[in-house]
Amino acid sequence: MQGLLSEYLPIVVFIALGAVIGLALLVAPFLLAFKKPDPEKLSAYECGFNAFDDARMKFDVRFYLVSILFIIFDLEVAFLFPWAVAFGKLGWFGFSSMMVFLGVLTIGFVYEWKKGALEWD
Repeated sequence: MQGLLSEYLPIVVFIALGAVIGLALLVAPFLLAFKKPDPEKLSAYECGFNAFDDARMKFDVRFYLVSILFIIFDLEVAFLFPWAVAFGKLGWFGFSSMMVFLGVLTIGFVYEWKKGALEWD
């Protein structure tokens, strides 16, 4: 029984260490942060523009365009991680197919850049 419990000791130490670090990171800002609020810090900030009262008010949709582009290119990176892990087993076919995938995404990125979708006036 003692041998069985000693095998779980590293797991208990890992959980305890994670809890201590997590609690320290939650408590540290309250102890170390500067507490000098000003009107700029206390003002509401929403989606790149000032907050407004009426939900039917017109607003600029460029923020949403940039966020959609971010999601698209973030998914590109999500596909790169498994490819990089299995790169040695895929060979030239895996390499060439990923280069075609990256090429299509690069063409899309250049198109969006040339159309001015990434410009924020």
